[in-house]
Amino acid sequence: MKKVFIAFVMLFGLAGCSIGPANTPSKAVEEYLDRYIDNSDVVMEELDDYVANREELDDEQKDTYKEILKKQYSDLKYEITNEEYDGDTATVSVKLTVYDLYKVQKDADNYLADNADEFKNDEGAYDSSKFTKYKLDKMKDTTDTIDYTLEITASKVDNVWEVNQLSNDALQKIHGIYNYENESLNE
Repeated sequence: MKKVFIAFVMLFGLAGCSIGPANTPSKAVEEYLDRYIDNSDVVMEELDDYVANREELDDEQKDTYKEILKKQYSDLKYEITNEEYDGDTATVSVKLTVYDLYKVQKDADNYLADNADEFKNDEGAYDSSKFTKYKLDKMKDTTDTIDYTLEITASKVDNVWEVNQLSNDALQKIHGIYNYENESLNE
């Protein structure tokens, strides 16, 4: 009977550890990034707004671009590497792995420079729509990834940790379009 009681206490103790969400900055960051991976409604609404404002894309290209970013989000990998507190604020370091869409776009621009004739219309003028389709097809097919480090801040509001607004650089890293070549210019 004593063994059954000890087993019950151990099981209850383990179950008790997993009851309710952990209220930490790292947990808030995990939940934030998981919304991208899960293509949550909130993230998809923001994606719809973002793509709708891309005036250089026609409707078919907007649909393709949306699919590219949904794949980017779904395949995003991350690892929390550090958490530092400063009162009711914290910084969470995250190693992020995403498709390197910046490289794809740069390679496409280089290809355009060397093969401009491929992107001309019947009258011999440059057709940006042909090039955009080419670039989107390359983005859709890429499997090349890149690792970034993000420093995400969180604040404690009403005893709950919430992720603060991410910087444009951090959002570009999540999208895989961050121009990492400029980093060496800034150092």
